[in-house]
Amino acid sequence: MQTIDKYNFAGKRAFVRVDFNVPLDENFNITDDTRMRAALPTLKKILNDGGSIIIGSHLGRPKGPTDKFSLKHILPHLSDLLGVDVQFANDCMSEEAAMKAAALQPGEVLLLENLRFYAEEEGKPRGLADDASDEEKAAAKKAVKESQKEFTKKLASYADCYVNDAFGTAHRAHASTALIAAYFDVDSKMFGYLMEKEVKAVDKVMNDIQRPFTAIMGGSKVSSKIEIIENLLTKVDNLIIAGGMTYTFTKAMGGQIGLSICEADKLDLALDLMKKAKENNVNLVLATDAKIADSFSNDANSKFVPVNEIPDGWEGLDIGPDSEKAFAEVIKNSKTILWNGPTGVFEFDNFAHGSQAVGEAIVEATKNGAFSLVGGGDSVACVNKFGLADGVSYVSTGGGALLEAIEGKKLPGIAAIEE
Repeated sequence: MQTIDKYNFAGKRAFVRVDFNVPLDENFNITDDTRMRAALPTLKKILNDGGSIIIGSHLGRPKGPTDKFSLKHILPHLSDLLGVDVQFANDCMSEEAAMKAAALQPGEVLLLENLRFYAEEEGKPRGLADDASDEEKAAAKKAVKESQKEFTKKLASYADCYVNDAFGTAHRAHASTALIAAYFDVDSKMFGYLMEKEVKAVDKVMNDIQRPFTAIMGGSKVSSKIEIIENLLTKVDNLIIAGGMTYTFTKAMGGQIGLSICEADKLDLALDLMKKAKENNVNLVLATDAKIADSFSNDANSKFVPVNEIPDGWEGLDIGPDSEKAFAEVIKNSKTILWNGPTGVFEFDNFAHGSQAVGEAIVEATKNGAFSLVGGGDSVACVNKFGLADGVSYVSTGGGALLEAIEGKKLPGIAAIEE
C-alpha cells in the first residue's frame, strides 16, 4: 500500500477527500474548525512537494443544492489556514470544475462545491413519492447507481492521484470515499496523515491490546450500542456502562429509576448482555449511585441516591461519588482504554462532574503508560470542555466511523485503499 510520506506529489494533481463538515452559526461563521485543522498536515505536504490539490468534501445532509450547505462559506477560512488563495468550483460536476482542475499549477488549491448536492455521491435516489411502489424504488435505485458510475469517473478524471483523509466518512461507501479509489492504481491512492493516525489508533485498541483493557461506553440507548458492546465483550477485561444506558440495566435488575431515561423494550437485552459478560469473564461495571434531578435542567434541585432507589418524579442525570471512585479505580489500573460516551448530561455544568472524573482518571492512566482512545462526538466534546484532550493518547475525529470500526466492521473507505 502506498503511504503519503513516500509519495512525491511534485507536478501532480491530487484529489483529496477531507471531512470539512464543520458547524456553522446562523451567519455562516465556523464555530469549530477542528476538522479543517486536522487535514492541514496532509494538504501542506502536497503543496510543499510542489503538487496541486482538488478538495472534495460534504457539508450537512442536503437533498440538493442549497445555500445553507454550500462549501463557499468555509472558503475564506480555508484560504487563511493554508496561506493560499483557494479557488472554488460552484458545481463539482460542471465544465468549470473540470477546467479549473486541469489548469491548476503547483501550489494551487481548488475546493469543489458540496459533493452531496448530487444524489450520486451517496448513491441513494431522491425525490421519490411517499407512496412509491417497490418497483419504482428499485428502478430509482438502479438509475442512481448507474449515474453514480459516471459521477465517480468524472471526479477521478480531475486528478493524477487520490488521497483519503476523511475518517469521519470512512464508514460510507460513497462515490468520493470508496468508489473513486478504483480509478487509481495501487501506487496512486493512499491515506492522508489523519486517516493513517485514525486507522493505527483503532488497530491498537482492537488488535494490539495491552491488558487490562477497559472500555467505557456511555450514551442514552443500549439499542444503538448493541453490536459494539457485544464485540467488546469478546475483547475487554472491564466494561464500564455509563450514561443513560445505566437506567435500562438498573430497571432490568428490578431497580426503581423514577423518570430516568430507559428503553423498556430492551430490559431482556440488558440482562442478556450481563450474562454474556459473565460467560466471557468480563468485569461489567455499573453505577451504584446517581446524581438525580427533579427536572431536566442545570438549575434543577438535585441530590445523590442509590441508583436503584430513584424516587418518582426524579431522574438520573449523572453518576454519584461512589460510582466515580469505582470507575476511576478500574480505569487507573488499565493499560488500554477506550472511551465512547459521557457518564451523564455533561452539557449541564451541575451534572458534568462524573464525566470529568472519568476523563481525569483516563489522563492519569495515560501518564502511567496506558494507551487511551477517545471517540464519538460527545466524548470528544467532553475532553475539550474539560481541557483534557492533550492528556489522552488519541482523540478520534470519527463518530459513526469509529463506532463501526469498534464493532469489527471493515470500513469501505479503508478497504478501498488497503485492498
